[in-house]
Amino acid sequence: MTETTTSRSEAIERLKARDPRLGPWQAFLTAHALVTRRLDDDLRSEQGMTLAEYAALLQLANAPGRRLRMNQLADGIILSRSGVTRLIDRLEAEGLVARSQCTSDGRGAEAVLTELGYGRLRQASRTHLRGIKAYFLDQVAEDDLVAIERSCGAVGRGVRTGDRRTTATEDRRSA
Repeated sequence: MTETTTSRSEAIERLKARDPRLGPWQAFLTAHALVTRRLDDDLRSEQGMTLAEYAALLQLANAPGRRLRMNQLADGIILSRSGVTRLIDRLEAEGLVARSQCTSDGRGAEAVLTELGYGRLRQASRTHLRGIKAYFLDQVAEDDLVAIERSCGAVGRGVRTGDRRTTATEDRRSA
């Protein structure tokens, strides 16, 4: 174990409820909850669509052939398999998504973005992007955006890979 990893592990073991290092964590949780709630509210009131529905349509629009296996879609929008099934059921009922047999192996189901779904996504993107600008970009100094992207990227990679030893210092070195 490196000295950095050892000292970081020891610091984590000593973490107490009133540790001032928890401030950034609380700020992140609060900001995420408030921004996603506002984005969801805006999409519901202006577009009749939830943020989860928008995220699913966006994932499909960006996928090759505008189609994804259900498990890939679930991973992309951070939903459980059953949650993405219910979401796709709703989108399919509205004609925004169609289900298809997997083109690569035939064993699994894929969600396919329809033309109607693509049009609804384009329409809803105006509301969503306006919200991102107002609730996030306009609130953060330009210089801080790179640090936020780097930091949140490191957290996401560490959680996805299960590597609890990734440190911000190691992440900066690899960038």
